[in-house]
Amino acid sequence: MSQPIKAAPPGKKYVRCPCHCLLICKGASQRIACPRPDCKRIINLSPAPTVMMHSPGTSHIECAHCAKTFLFNVRSTSLVRCPHCRRVSAVGPSYVRKKAIVYTALGVILLGTAIVLTVMTYQLAMKNKGIYAAWAVAFILTALFLLRALCLGTMKVSHIRRPV
Repeated sequence: MSQPIKAAPPGKKYVRCPCHCLLICKGASQRIACPRPDCKRIINLSPAPTVMMHSPGTSHIECAHCAKTFLFNVRSTSLVRCPHCRRVSAVGPSYVRKKAIVYTALGVILLGTAIVLTVMTYQLAMKNKGIYAAWAVAFILTALFLLRALCLGTMKVSHIRRPV
């Protein structure tokens, strides 16, 4: 590993990101983020102290993608972005299942509405071309709801290791 040409300024230190970017930060910093747009990793510089004040609901989460553990407040939301691999996963299977069912139900209801709208206004569409826009909007919204349900249904699920 290469060493810097000169020492860091007083009160600062050099840190090398896994993407080989050389970062400069405060000497007391515990975590820093890589500024590169294609990296954005969070780098832990020192181990966290054993006694820390955490908000209620903070738990250790094991990422479904990279299997690394990180802290996350599960009460705030159930979709989590891993600070290590930057991928999104769900915390607990019940949240994803409920959301996928809701989006599927809304998509099916909207599909029925779009079909009824199309059938009921078919004769009117021959005279008024603006009806086609309403049809398009209804079918596009249906596709978006069903696509979101598919994304949630196939999302990987991260697991809670232990509450803090």
